[in-house]
Amino acid sequence: MTHPAGDVPGQPGQPCQLGLDGVGEPGSAGSAASSGSLGSPGSPGSPGSPDSLGAVDLSAREGSGEVSLAERRARAALTRLGEPGDLTLARFVAEHGAEVAYDAIRTSRFPGRRLADYQSRLATFDPDRDLETAAAVGARLVCPGDAEWPPSLDVLDVAGTIDGRGGPPLALWVRGGVDLRVVTARSCAFVGARAATEYGLYVAAELASGAADHDVTIVSGGAFGIDAAAHRGALAAGGCTVAVLASGVDVPYPRAHEQLLGWIADAGLVISEVPPGSTPRRPRFLIRNRLIAALTLGTVVVEAALRSGALNTASWAERCHREVMGVPGPVTSVASAGVHRLVRDGGAVLVTDAEEVVEQVGRLGVDLAPPKTGVSRSRDGLDPRARQVLEAVPVLRAGGVASIARSAGVAADEVLAALGELFLLGFVERQGTGWRLSARERDTRRHQSSGP
Repeated sequence: MTHPAGDVPGQPGQPCQLGLDGVGEPGSAGSAASSGSLGSPGSPGSPGSPDSLGAVDLSAREGSGEVSLAERRARAALTRLGEPGDLTLARFVAEHGAEVAYDAIRTSRFPGRRLADYQSRLATFDPDRDLETAAAVGARLVCPGDAEWPPSLDVLDVAGTIDGRGGPPLALWVRGGVDLRVVTARSCAFVGARAATEYGLYVAAELASGAADHDVTIVSGGAFGIDAAAHRGALAAGGCTVAVLASGVDVPYPRAHEQLLGWIADAGLVISEVPPGSTPRRPRFLIRNRLIAALTLGTVVVEAALRSGALNTASWAERCHREVMGVPGPVTSVASAGVHRLVRDGGAVLVTDAEEVVEQVGRLGVDLAPPKTGVSRSRDGLDPRARQVLEAVPVLRAGGVASIARSAGVAADEVLAALGELFLLGFVERQGTGWRLSARERDTRRHQSSGP
């Protein structure tokens, strides 16, 4: 599926050059914090109460000013109290607001059996401290209602659930200097096996690099294997890439990718649903995949076994009505068996190069992949009658018109006319009173017969 030209916000050509203009500068909300006008629910002096807000380093920006600081710190708190994809919490926030939800948890008025789960974390956290920690590593909390919030995430409201979890995130912790909404407006996810083959690593890097050359932001999960190859391919092309983590944005995982994630934060973004300091847990990886799928226009699965987390991302992409693409591998490769099944079942479009990827997620009538054709041969332009005569012309020992006519099954006068045309085009030559293939055509046939 391509997208109409002009319907994608942003600045194609320089996706990673876009800063946070209009999203607020460090300290822009300082006066609001000091004025005591925030008035979020809660008692003075309680953990995370408004009284302690003046200590927040507001380089953890307040967005465009559309979301109040009280709302922001409430959402910061909720990302700590609940787990990603918690529908009970998400629905309550959607109906009553984040500030009311946070206050209801603190005052034991939150309905249902989940209250005890949320309160188990109350005594050990402080949303102000999380905002300060984020600011210290160049991160900020982006909330629904901020100018930077990607509207693409709204689809998660209707994308259903997997294993009882889903829905849009309450907020996103974002590390990096570019605008999340802008750089994901024209983006594509690359996912696949951690234990990737050399073939898979090469193809992932090549496709991601080529897509980045077409101003497509590359989104992945920062893991070993295909994820890392896609991120590196985008960086090598000077493009923009986004890593969506299952840990806090200040907790590199895997640890061996600390430098890579630093490069990604410098050139693009590192984002997470969970607050700073959070460690990765198995359920967080799977529920994180819905963000990778929803943020992007399509997902490319490079290598995936029959049981693979990458197929989970593909499932979320299908639920979000995004393009799903699969890269074929050797039919004997277990690492590609899941991709092959996905394509065979009609769940993915087969892609083999960056141009085909860009066509699937690109602009209608603009980002079309060039058609693939076989090697053209000089005789392709001949009409069928001339080709029939040419096939009957001897290779070395010249033959007369009558002999060629018998071999071709064509009348002698038509053979003579065809030979004249073939002579002018360089296919045949005269030898005495007969005809044979030209030196050029003999050489062409010799190469074709000795080729692979």
